[in-house]
Amino acid sequence: MRYYATLGPACADPLIIDQMLKAGINGFRVNLSHGHLEDSVPWMDMVRRVAAGRDCELLIDLQGPDLRVGELEAPLSLPEGSVLTLGLGGVYCSELLLDALTPGQKLVFDDGQVVAQVASVSPGCAFCVVQQGGVLQSGKGITAPGLKLDLPTLTLEDHNSLALAKHLGVTGVILPFVRSRDDLDNLRDAMYSCGAGDLRVFAKVESLEGVEHLAQFVDLADEIIIARGDLASEIPLWLIPRFQKQMGEVCLSNGVPYMVVTQLLESMTDHPLPTRAEMSDIYNAVMDGASSLMLTGETAVGLYPAQAAEYLVKAAQPALEDRPKPTI
Repeated sequence: MRYYATLGPACADPLIIDQMLKAGINGFRVNLSHGHLEDSVPWMDMVRRVAAGRDCELLIDLQGPDLRVGELEAPLSLPEGSVLTLGLGGVYCSELLLDALTPGQKLVFDDGQVVAQVASVSPGCAFCVVQQGGVLQSGKGITAPGLKLDLPTLTLEDHNSLALAKHLGVTGVILPFVRSRDDLDNLRDAMYSCGAGDLRVFAKVESLEGVEHLAQFVDLADEIIIARGDLASEIPLWLIPRFQKQMGEVCLSNGVPYMVVTQLLESMTDHPLPTRAEMSDIYNAVMDGASSLMLTGETAVGLYPAQAAEYLVKAAQPALEDRPKPTI
């Protein structure tokens, strides 16, 4: 069983990194959705120094073919019923998305923190009515349930990151929003072309399209990541446990390990103790056969990164003891 944490300002301290490693964390993720790989080099150097001689991976999570909000001058408060303008005169987003939007299209921002519906469109912009209010921040993801877009597997920034990865001590690459075998083939080709072909490949499944095609590409990844955040933008929340179990079964039947992420210890972003439900969630994920678990915002921006790491490992241990042993 392996335990990963996400690097961020909350844990960017040698003492905290050391505490997390002692708690059982054996890998750190660098999230490139909101910045350049070069910006994270000081943090990565810190991890390598503190973890010297210990089992510790460094993973980069690429931008991938997802859609994101552009840079905002300040977080944008969007109460229910307000109008959100995308494109010209409003919040920047991909032209591919703008060109595909039609009235009635639902848009989900930041894993469901804000939900809006397109009311009207004009060249270069779309006017949306907020259905679920919240605060929108720079770089947050946008999901358009049911809308098919021909997005590239990798961005230019991703290619630059892959070229630097091995030189910076990266051991694995996470590709978000994997939809098909083509996405993983494209990633492998790009990695080999820049001399990073021996790095581990993690395929993050976080869309309904990815779920539907999982059996077709599961064998191309070293590990599958079941990412429940954006997935919940396309699937009702009450069905997430079913889909998680079904995806886990596909991985197990093909002999491919899988990781579970998103809100494992969300309450510990602000509180020193987890909820009973979070403990049960971790226990059940491990009992179902997960090979690894990952914390995201809990360690990147949370108030208690070291404590979250400790609770993650402690919650998983009883499940590892109780999990049926494989028969020979």
